[in-house]
Amino acid sequence: MVQLGLVVAQFDKEGSVVDAMEAAAREAAAERDAEVAATVEVPGSYDTPLAADRLARRDDIDAVAVIGAIVEGDTDHDEVIADAAAQGLTDVSLDRDTPVAFGVIGPGMSAAEAKARTDYGATVVDSAVDLVEQLP
Repeated sequence: MVQLGLVVAQFDKEGSVVDAMEAAAREAAAERDAEVAATVEVPGSYDTPLAADRLARRDDIDAVAVIGAIVEGDTDHDEVIADAAAQGLTDVSLDRDTPVAFGVIGPGMSAAEAKARTDYGATVVDSAVDLVEQLP
């Protein structure tokens, strides 16, 4: 059974997107016979690399799935946050030799677009499990 760490970025202006993503992630884990062994909630997507790194260090975690939503704002701040999170999570995966699946939706999405993509919570869990099963 694949043991997953789940990082949940809580910043969500609409309040329901991340909750729906987390529910989809947990449902997908159950369907794939994987266990969410640990969950770390962080304030926002920018904060996800540190939490993913802490989970990836654990001996009981095979992969980390990260979920969050970056909704478009009035400035380019959403793009800066998305780039930093993506690069940070890539670094964690390579440094720890542990799959870290990137399930942060956005940037540049409206709230309605974000709500329409909550199924990405399941997709990121599928990606994490697939990586564990495929990598030697």
